[in-house]
Amino acid sequence: MNDTVKYEVHEDIAVVTMNNPPVNAMTQPLADDLHQTLDELKRQKLRAVILTGTGKYFQAGADINVFLKVKTEEDGMELATSSHKLIDKIPAIECPVIAAINGVALGGGTEISLACDIRIASTAATFGLTEVSYGVIPGGGGTQRMPRLIGPGRAKMLIYSGKRIKAEEAFNLGLVDMVVEPDQLLPEAMNLARMIAEKSPAAVKTAKRAINEGLDVSLAEGLSIERNYLAKLCALGDMDEGATAFFEKRKPKFTVKNLNF
Repeated sequence: MNDTVKYEVHEDIAVVTMNNPPVNAMTQPLADDLHQTLDELKRQKLRAVILTGTGKYFQAGADINVFLKVKTEEDGMELATSSHKLIDKIPAIECPVIAAINGVALGGGTEISLACDIRIASTAATFGLTEVSYGVIPGGGGTQRMPRLIGPGRAKMLIYSGKRIKAEEAFNLGLVDMVVEPDQLLPEAMNLARMIAEKSPAAVKTAKRAINEGLDVSLAEGLSIERNYLAKLCALGDMDEGATAFFEKRKPKFTVKNLNF
């Protein structure tokens, strides 16, 4: 580890902080540390993950020096593949991942936030897929995840223009789910993470699977996915605990289980 990513776990909630001053650019050390951290998180029994940055930057995108080294189609394919391998590890985490976007999130920074389940932004946050300014397109999933999140028209407007937008406009477009004052960012993210952590981890993780797998199929196929996952959950015991706790007027005692389906 190069110490550009730090994380700590509280009550099965991991808080991951990217810390690569001055702008949290995606240098090789940050990419390596983020790879390793995401791999570690995937192996742990967690209920939620919060991903954030330091200072005025969430993550400012690629190190522009890298662009000067990309000369051929093969170089471009290697660049895009490495970006996908890294960012795709975020949705691969079984539990919900909350992006707490503290500041500037451009290019890959916006793409990292798009890969998270939920996005909470500080009023100081700035978003933008600015890659067309450098003669390329978003290469970390931006052309695919953004249209699915806010619709193709709005995504095209932002991607074609490379426009940078503030948190309130991002909220109005549906790019983020909540906007809070800077000093409330991590407390609000932690409050949401704790609410999620109180619920059945198996049910939450399965809901994440059902939603993500259903996004790119027909409604009929999506409903089939939902039925199958509900049936599998019924055999795990959390439903019985939840119903028993309801009648006994107490909080249910759910444990983190490995999902073997």
